[in-house]
Amino acid sequence: MDWKKERYWRKETYAKEPAYPGKEQGKGWMKQLREQAADLLFPRRCPVCQEIVVLAGELICPGCRTKLSDVKGELCLKCGKELIGGEEEYCLNCVRHPKSFIRGAALFNYNEVSARSMVQIKYKNKREYLDFYSREMADKLGDKIRRMNAEALIPVPVHPQRRKQRGFNQAEELAVRLSELTGIPLCADILLRSKKTAPQKELTPGQRLKNLEQAFEVRREKCPQPLSSVILVDDIYTTGSTAEACTRALLKAGISRVYFLAICIGADR
Repeated sequence: MDWKKERYWRKETYAKEPAYPGKEQGKGWMKQLREQAADLLFPRRCPVCQEIVVLAGELICPGCRTKLSDVKGELCLKCGKELIGGEEEYCLNCVRHPKSFIRGAALFNYNEVSARSMVQIKYKNKREYLDFYSREMADKLGDKIRRMNAEALIPVPVHPQRRKQRGFNQAEELAVRLSELTGIPLCADILLRSKKTAPQKELTPGQRLKNLEQAFEVRREKCPQPLSSVILVDDIYTTGSTAEACTRALLKAGISRVYFLAICIGADR
């Protein structure tokens, strides 16, 4: 699907036609020239092997694409994880720890290959890799995104101190690109991480959620108009504790339907 030509968002509601079409077209042409110049000066690198992409104009090496494990087969009806058995409708994690969001979807299974790529983005400032992941998300998850009928994309926020140290929020960078591809408006300032929490890695799902209690707050005044349906965007979904804490904050603020999208999702356990 060509998202540039077939945007499903209701433009008349949230987007006005440019006042000066010729000026906007000129901006697009200049942007294309800048991107071409950047590709010549700084060749694009593969998000998997980190080497220069062998085919000009591509976002990933053809051989490396096959190293990423696509989420496929029977999936949890809630979070979208691959199911271990063939008869269950929900993964063990969603059964043991019920979720408040309506449904989620992810591109790849979180394994050694995808984990290395996520580390490069988050800690090595390889934000260009998100061009590939956002394009894959729009192409592979497009039908699911359409059915969500969301009014905004909301990136999972990081604490201001962590953002200052890192220089960016990878979830927001992903959401920006996804917004451009799908036409769904971005609301990057509505959800705030106001509480700095302890690292989540060594905690159980229950401990993770407790750790995140009251860590997020919603600022409705930052949204251009009332929202009823939104999509949370993040890079990784493991136990779902972060997505659940964000969802609870959004529901408490009056948003009735929350979905989520992630690049990678952990295995059921």
